Amino acid sequence: MITDFLKHLFPRVVLERNLRFSYTFCLGGMAFTALLVMLASGMLLLVYYQPTPDRAFGSILFLESSVWGGKYLRSLHRITSHVLLILLLLHTLRVILTGAYQRPRQLNWVIGCLLLFLTLFEAYTGYLLPFDQLAFWATQTGMELLATVPFGTFLRSMLVPDGVGQGLSLLRFYALHICIIPLTVLALSFLHFYRVRKNKGVLPYL
Repeated sequence: MITDFLKHLFPRVVLERNLRFSYTFCLGGMAFTALLVMLASGMLLLVYYQPTPDRAFGSILFLESSVWGGKYLRSLHRITSHVLLILLLLHTLRVILTGAYQRPRQLNWVIGCLLLFLTLFEAYTGYLLPFDQLAFWATQTGMELLATVPFGTFLRSMLVPDGVGQGLSLLRFYALHICIIPLTVLALSFLHFYRVRKNKGVLPYL
């Protein structure tokens, strides 16, 4: 899988017409680049963030006011998350409009949809971490909406067992945001690129 992933990024020979920008718009590649920027900036933010209810917001204030480049780093992480979601939505729209989800690419379409949903969930889990009033009430609203869907009460109890804003809930959102979801997204991304290569790409390689 890793070999096919690298071959997809650096093919030996590509048809000249396949280099045109007008078909795929490089949306998948740009989305993956945004993901890498988010991973890099997120790892730097981990150096100062403290995932406890009494220290989370203070650590964000310290990062922005006392750390050189801290405010820029946090803004980069936040803005890149918006860019990633926009690119994924445009990529999904492009796939739908061009019929690239049809045989033999049905499996890759499912993988792509999983990536989109996981990225949305990743953005949601990260929204609570600054632990300001906006983050608290947005997460509270989301949890109340979740409880209205089938199995929503069970999922809510898994995500916020002690209530939104409490220590265990914040820790679970933190673990999901920095480890569980990113690793899953990376694994599915490699699989997604592997399937693109296996299906001879969007347009045929030599």
